[in-house]
Amino acid sequence: MKCDVIVIGAGAAGLMCSAEAAKRGRSVLVLDHGKPGRKVLASGGGRSNFTNLFLSAENYISENPDFPKSALAGFTPDDIVRFLESRGTQFEEMGDGQLFLKGRSRDLLDLLLGQCRENGARIITGAKIRGVDKKTGLFTVRTGKGQFEGDSLVVATGGLSYPELGATDLGYKIASQFGLRITPLRPALVPFKFSPEELRRFSGLSGISLKAGITFGKKEKNQKKQKSFEGDILFTHGGLSGPAVLQASLYWNAEEIVIDLLPGIDIKEIFLSEKNRSTEMHNYLSFYMPRRLALRWCELFSCSGKPLRLCLAKELESLAEGLHNWKFRPAGTEGYRTAEVTAGGVDTRELSSRSMECGKAPSLFFVGEVMDVTGQLGGYNLHWAWASGYAAGRYA
Repeated sequence: MKCDVIVIGAGAAGLMCSAEAAKRGRSVLVLDHGKPGRKVLASGGGRSNFTNLFLSAENYISENPDFPKSALAGFTPDDIVRFLESRGTQFEEMGDGQLFLKGRSRDLLDLLLGQCRENGARIITGAKIRGVDKKTGLFTVRTGKGQFEGDSLVVATGGLSYPELGATDLGYKIASQFGLRITPLRPALVPFKFSPEELRRFSGLSGISLKAGITFGKKEKNQKKQKSFEGDILFTHGGLSGPAVLQASLYWNAEEIVIDLLPGIDIKEIFLSEKNRSTEMHNYLSFYMPRRLALRWCELFSCSGKPLRLCLAKELESLAEGLHNWKFRPAGTEGYRTAEVTAGGVDTRELSSRSMECGKAPSLFFVGEVMDVTGQLGGYNLHWAWASGYAAGRYA
């Protein structure tokens, strides 16, 4: 079968690219080894956090940090909002500019698939890729469902995160085959794991959530810029999760982190001003944090069961310091199994920021998570799928 454009991967980026290329009158074939839009369905807790109103290139990391600017300017949050509004899809802002569907992620996927069908793109699922070549000016893609030829090839295979949804390293293999560099890969937007010592100290606290601040990195000149994040953290069976932790994991480089369990509260001053109280310390502290965590923290600092009035000033200072500056070095992350995205990927210095086309192999395009562009938590990665897919669809 011969067509103008072959797209490998029927995720958000691949479907957006396919719909846009087909809209230009190109004959488009989409190949996927599984079902379309598996990560779209899982996104946003099943409600798709599909963009962020405050989006900018500063919300992304890459070895080539200016690369996303052109595509993001070419397809903005207003563009995806207009697309959804034109089809009667309802959505709402859930804080910090994050837009979620009021319905299900399935509604968004159905819109993308419908757009592809309306524009004439054909989708073949269950097509395991066996090989890719380029001969006599055409790309040949060999699959378990036959061999296909196209003038252009778009790689929209995603990263390594969520392997149970079918993630593979196919996109990186294709890039390497055509001589492109792959920047170091790692799981990102992923929970931290406790060391064995921390695991013993905080066992039994799974499910506890509270607002906290996370800081790490160096302030010194010529050193890594210090990073700070504030938001909910969640104690799990094996470590820490929650929005602030996932956000921090995007920038974390195996260094020690510092957690403020009571951001915006000067607990030392409060302790000293209330030092004549007869309330037991763990009961008093439970006014400011979940009771189970307050009790454990007091046990760690040997003041559980003590009323405030019997606590020495140095004990109150030590407890306050521990609450505001809990220092520990994560034993790593939970890995690709629970990572929302893969950081790193196809080196964008090999690609056109306007079209996503490869300079070394004309008519070869890369879009979405397979590239070395990774967004923060909050709708940024799904928007990068729209923006990069749209850019490639205008040229493929």
